[in-house]
Amino acid sequence: MTRAGRPAGPAADTAVAVLTAALELLLDEGGAALTPQRLHQVTGVSRSTIYRHWATPTDVLAALIDVAPDAVRSSTGDPVRDAHAEVDALCDRLREKPVAAFLQALVAMAATDPAAVALRRRYVDDLVAPFRRVLDGAGLPRPEADDVVAAIVSPLLVDALLLDRSVRRARAHRAVDLHLDPVTGQRHDAGGR
Repeated sequence: MTRAGRPAGPAADTAVAVLTAALELLLDEGGAALTPQRLHQVTGVSRSTIYRHWATPTDVLAALIDVAPDAVRSSTGDPVRDAHAEVDALCDRLREKPVAAFLQALVAMAATDPAAVALRRRYVDDLVAPFRRVLDGAGLPRPEADDVVAAIVSPLLVDALLLDRSVRRARAHRAVDLHLDPVTGQRHDAGGR
């Protein structure tokens, strides 16, 4: 039996308006600006609608993550080359304002909002998932693969989030070669990229 009444989610045009404004606010003013009051001021969408669907800044970030497109690249079958391609893609994404702004907002929010901790973990897991797929294809056992992913990705995240400097792509490529050349038995030319 279907119950009459309001639909569970916001109307599509309302969601687009609010989430588009939320992304602009995030980029211009940071994660703290993602309050229902501020979103109402920017969009004109009623406060009650915003509170009902996005009551906290963490809820807004979760909705933005839900609508973000997945970047899936095809595999060449060579784990080292594929890992290098993922390094390049992640470095490009960390240079793009939305990804860096998301991470910074999630880190800041996680200090005071327990829901943001899980969301931050989810977002970072999404960023490193392509590396896990590559390493799964290389046949590395999960614990070893997780260590390799951490060795490649962690310095990039530290550069982008904590040190506020450009990510060091060449260092990440060296980490790929260091960890994956022995696994594949191949030597890849780091200068050939």
